[in-house]
Amino acid sequence: MNARSIIGAAVAALAIATAIPAGAHGPGDVVTPHFEQAIPNIPGKTLTAMIVDYPPGGASAPHRHADRSFIFAYVLSGEIESKVNDGPTQIYRAGESWHEPPAANHLVSRNASKTKPAKLLAVFVADSDETALTTPTE
Repeated sequence: MNARSIIGAAVAALAIATAIPAGAHGPGDVVTPHFEQAIPNIPGKTLTAMIVDYPPGGASAPHRHADRSFIFAYVLSGEIESKVNDGPTQIYRAGESWHEPPAANHLVSRNASKTKPAKLLAVFVADSDETALTTPTE
């Protein structure tokens, strides 16, 4: 890996670590960076994985994803209720997944249960210089 890739990955990790927990997600979820790596055969793109833990009844604030990021979401445990753009509100159970297109508006993202926790793996493929993969919406 060259110095530019290392610096780009470090800057992206710092941006993710500071932007996502503070701005895009609300009380009721905990976002933990899990993995980040520049994609060597796609210059300028980085793969980033995050774990989102929802306590019973927990939810993320409505948010928008970066203009040039593709998201794959996989439910690790529990049930997640999700609504992206003008699509239907759906409940995904452990082992189920969905994807979100670039610039998606994630209007609903919450634990579908009021009594059991839920956990989600979110994988982003985004521009390496993207400063915020997720930003809150009103």
